[in-house]
Amino acid sequence: MNIKPEQVENIVKSLPQTLRGVVIYGSNEGMIATLSQQFIKAISQDIYDAFHVSYLEMADIASDIGALYAEFNAQSLMGGRRVVVIKEATNLLTKPLRELLASSSSDSLLVMTSSSLKTKDSLAVMAKDEADFYGIGCYDDRDEDITAFASKFMAKNGINIDNNAFQLLCSRLSNDRKISANELDKLVTYMGENKNIGINDVLTVISDTSASSQEDLSYYIAQGMTDKALASYNRLVFEGENPVSIVRTVSYHFMKLLECAIKMEKGETADKVVFGLRPPLMFFRKNAFLNQLRIWNRNRILSALSLLYQTERECKTTDFPAEQAVSFALMRIANGVKRFR
Repeated sequence: MNIKPEQVENIVKSLPQTLRGVVIYGSNEGMIATLSQQFIKAISQDIYDAFHVSYLEMADIASDIGALYAEFNAQSLMGGRRVVVIKEATNLLTKPLRELLASSSSDSLLVMTSSSLKTKDSLAVMAKDEADFYGIGCYDDRDEDITAFASKFMAKNGINIDNNAFQLLCSRLSNDRKISANELDKLVTYMGENKNIGINDVLTVISDTSASSQEDLSYYIAQGMTDKALASYNRLVFEGENPVSIVRTVSYHFMKLLECAIKMEKGETADKVVFGLRPPLMFFRKNAFLNQLRIWNRNRILSALSLLYQTERECKTTDFPAEQAVSFALMRIANGVKRFR
């Protein structure tokens, strides 16, 4: 069955004895490494314990499938359950794994990781379909994931940080969990005994490692930054984001612009309507959003929303490839900004 990365922490506290394997895959290599270690440590606190943990490379298995059978069926000389870790697993494992699991009564746990597998690949599908397997997709952290991770890290280390510094910190962290963890460790080391972090501390220590997100894409489009918008969109699609989900996020952004534009028509200032947005904008987004309000009036926003709604409908009702349809619509909106300036 498929589970979410955030479920793992609770699962490994009492790992089901019936669980035979996990397939951890996706573009976020840092998250893959973190989750795989959590499953290994659920069986052996020492991830390099030769009696309980065995590591196999996919290349070794491809040349000798017997190596997998031998490690999976081996028993620990010290007693207890074993874990077999397979790095960069591929679909070549799917068929022999089914045969192995059908013929073996071993309680060894298989932990398979891959940064190249995608949701529709046979190994990932097998993990989803089997009741005694977990499939876990690990993709780049979104804004809310980064915020939750940073908040938990601060609490764990007894760090105090004011709201503006925290927002700046989150905006600079990476979508890759491992890179973010390294940056936060660096910040804690820099602070030493001082447990109060301010904006200057973040600016001094944390390099801007943020990557594409759907919110970034929305801002690029509304500001007419076509090159960045196209690169961001292609990255999101490569990471497995649904084009319809992307359209909805961009539509939501333009709905926020429409809400503000209507209030401004009634005489409210741009600063006032932006301040009243709920949920509020992160402070580092404010200037860009205000600039967009100078570009987009009610009629322009309604035209963009009409195109977005039409595109979403076509994605659901026609055979035209959704990725291309959404890309065309988004670029059309971004290119149109040049005419408004």
